Amino acid sequence: MTVPAVPHRLRWAVKSLALRPADRVLEIGCGRGVAAALVCEAVTEGAYVGLDRSATAVAAARERVSGHVASGRAEFVHASLADARLSGAPPFDTVFAVNVNLFWTRDPGPELALIKGVLVPQGTLWLCYEPPSGERLRELAERLTAALTAHGFTAAPVVDPAAGLLGVSGRPAHIGEGG
Repeated sequence: MTVPAVPHRLRWAVKSLALRPADRVLEIGCGRGVAAALVCEAVTEGAYVGLDRSATAVAAARERVSGHVASGRAEFVHASLADARLSGAPPFDTVFAVNVNLFWTRDPGPELALIKGVLVPQGTLWLCYEPPSGERLRELAERLTAALTAHGFTAAPVVDPAAGLLGVSGRPAHIGEGG
């Protein structure tokens, strides 16, 4: 069986996370586990949790990184972010999502509140996108930055126009930081 190539957007997104070996990482919309495999390679002492609404995708993701699942360093949850019940879990250093539209197609306030509640105080949220048209990069950057700051996060967009990629990092804003 031939293993498909890892899409550039996923390599770029995971590299942008600047993961440390002991980090705890949550991926929203983990799909079939392609980014999970990259994260598990970087987070050798930490843990990874992947969420997805598709049972088929979660099953494929578990299979893709079965060794990490068996060791207890990776787990997958078949649920939406709203239904995942993450409040009792240890907090995450990094939460990320790639091409998850809920953050810019509507008010993501409820989801951002959930994320803020599961991040360590200096944790980072990364939202990465590869829009079908590179012309939308600036528009998406503006929308995502506005959404994050409106809901208590700092926001810093990173645009790679040559690759047609956008990443917006956010951290929970503390008093005096705006937001």
